[in-house]
Amino acid sequence: MNKHRWFDDITEKISHESVKIDEPLNLHTMTKMGGRADLFVAPSTEEETIFVVAYAHRKQIPLLLLGNGSNMVVRDGGVRGIVLNLSKLNRIEINGTRVYAQSGADIIDASKEAVKETLTGLEFACGIPGSIGGAMAMNAGAYGGEIKDIIFRTTVLTQEGVKLVLYKEDLELDYRMSIITKKGYYVLSAEFDLALGNQLAIDSKVADLTDLRESKQPLEYPSAGSVFKRPPGYFAGKLIQECELQGKGFGGAEVSTKHAGFIVNKNNATATDYIQTIEMVRNKVLEKFGVNLDLEVKIVGENE
Repeated sequence: MNKHRWFDDITEKISHESVKIDEPLNLHTMTKMGGRADLFVAPSTEEETIFVVAYAHRKQIPLLLLGNGSNMVVRDGGVRGIVLNLSKLNRIEINGTRVYAQSGADIIDASKEAVKETLTGLEFACGIPGSIGGAMAMNAGAYGGEIKDIIFRTTVLTQEGVKLVLYKEDLELDYRMSIITKKGYYVLSAEFDLALGNQLAIDSKVADLTDLRESKQPLEYPSAGSVFKRPPGYFAGKLIQECELQGKGFGGAEVSTKHAGFIVNKNNATATDYIQTIEMVRNKVLEKFGVNLDLEVKIVGENE
């Protein structure tokens, strides 16, 4: 793999400032962990994004899409190939009751814009620390709401760089799953169908959900968010709590004392510390309750 050749090829179409060799990924993840990317590309337009995806496919270069890094653990050895970051594609527009948002926009910001226009339906996302692209891929949800309740359509790229428009019925949305994850599509944008509501009721709901989040989640430390999916018939956090694992971990990583479903970077943790803590939790819960905890976070990259 020749990252310098990739750099030369890609910067024929994209500004040098948007393409970086050996970029530290701890600068781009919510955990503040992770090694370097061979090449880090942050396109400014959909056309540039299509070019990068098609280029990687044509040259058979591994391509990893990194949103705002909220649901991802990057190993300490970093990522081989190209890391594509769409944070510059962050436009949000509202037309009537429909909200359009590009992939790199934070879903929290989309929720705020909807609230300003007295639109209801996206309040559940007021505290989800993810991008629109990540939220679409994972059918993000919280406090009784989820993407599949409000999605109208989304525009994606195939791995070959072909643009597709997918409507709700095409998306196969399920718990933390979609056709986007199954097919490895790259989200460019999404459109949500909301409804006109009552401003006082909307503001009250957002305030209540914000209070809930701030009181129950360890927002004072870097983390990847909720680490485990909800196992059928159980709550992951409760199982972990009953294993008495809160405050325990490896190196600078530990199971949050505030919410057992979170693992926090409390003291300059490495990704290895974080992953070892994840495995400890999974093993203890399986041993005590016979329950397998599936990961909600994505672990990527190489070991050192």
